[in-house]
Amino acid sequence: MMVLDSNSFVAIDVETANSDCGSICQIGVVSVEEGEIVDEWQMLVDPGTPFADRNIEIHGITAWHVESAPTFSEIYDDVLTKLAGQIVACHTMFDRRAVRAACDIYRLEDLDCLWLDTAQVVRHSWPQFRQRGYTLDIIANYLGIKFSHHDALEDARAAALVLLRAVEETGLTVRQWQDGQTPDQK
Repeated sequence: MMVLDSNSFVAIDVETANSDCGSICQIGVVSVEEGEIVDEWQMLVDPGTPFADRNIEIHGITAWHVESAPTFSEIYDDVLTKLAGQIVACHTMFDRRAVRAACDIYRLEDLDCLWLDTAQVVRHSWPQFRQRGYTLDIIANYLGIKFSHHDALEDARAAALVLLRAVEETGLTVRQWQDGQTPDQK
């Protein structure tokens, strides 16, 4: 594992083709170094499985959009390069489950990274969101973060910005959040 600055991390978001969380059809990754966004990467992915109407209604991606896109196994090395050894932030652990499921589908090694749930960070950073209302769209709106919801890159960027705002609000670093500290323990 690499040694990271206390506010360096990557944020990830995925969109799926259907209710199988391993059916990744889009992935977005935002890299943050020392509290600044330094890189953004997104890719359409051929999930090799049918698209459900409900999922298409959410993100607008269809089988036609991914017709010539690579499979998850074909972009795995890129994903590994971006995430391995990093703190990986995602808003709820759905994205972690999806990446793990996609790795299982293609018999790939699980990623060696440290996962951080930004929804949990939100719940500890702003008391009004402790019990409910901590979805990415609601918290982004509250913080004045404008984004196009259910686009993997836009959602990853919003999750990164939410985490950076929580760092500002609480004085805890990303590393401290990942280590399980909360503002109550300061």
